[in-house]
Amino acid sequence: MHPEALVRDHTIYACVMGSRAFGLATDGSDTDRRGVFLAPTALFWRFDKPPTHVEGPQEEQFSWELERFCELALRANPNILECLHSPLVEYADDTGRELLALREAFLSRQVHETFTRYALGQRKKLEADVRAHGGPRWKHAMHLLRLLMSARDLLRTGRLTVDVGARREPLLAVKRGEVSWPQVESWMARLAEETEEASRRSPLPPQPDHRRVEDFLIRVRRASALQPGPYDEGVQGVVGPRSVGQR
Repeated sequence: MHPEALVRDHTIYACVMGSRAFGLATDGSDTDRRGVFLAPTALFWRFDKPPTHVEGPQEEQFSWELERFCELALRANPNILECLHSPLVEYADDTGRELLALREAFLSRQVHETFTRYALGQRKKLEADVRAHGGPRWKHAMHLLRLLMSARDLLRTGRLTVDVGARREPLLAVKRGEVSWPQVESWMARLAEETEEASRRSPLPPQPDHRRVEDFLIRVRRASALQPGPYDEGVQGVVGPRSVGQR
């Protein structure tokens, strides 16, 4: 089965991410689409396994196979967790809604390590730009600040909020280069300290609920395997969820 057919015919969840989901979109902002597809179980019986992710078919579109998505979410991958909490959901079938209902099962105090590690990597890139060009890429600086805020608030409250809300204008001022790099550095340092403090008092559990997620995945795989219809990759594929376009 062609990878794009998996996205077209077997998507269970689709959302918009990036600046539009963060509440930071301006004129000309891209529309970043992310999704999760459920590869029919019969495809895993072949030597040539289905892909773990697919780019396209639309521009700025990227999708993960359900198992890979769950693996990354259980590891507290920032991009994956934020996909599950996007305020801009474009599609969710019954399985997709079950996945959304599991959002809290993926959250744990591990987010402190993963969000912080990701933020540190991004900050090193910004510092390299400052050394090479005299200033950072301001858009990337804005998004790093947003990520640090998100991590701090998640650890404080146990809830992941993607839209920046009232913080939009201060963050856009960073994007426009209206805040000096030393001020941005100070802001980042303060957020890092607040995140560290929040991690020590967080209401989040130490680990995600692996068992609950695995039970969901096994049940979904079993249901897919039991769906009627012959396997004919060249003509029909395996009978599965409706196309995203068939709402």
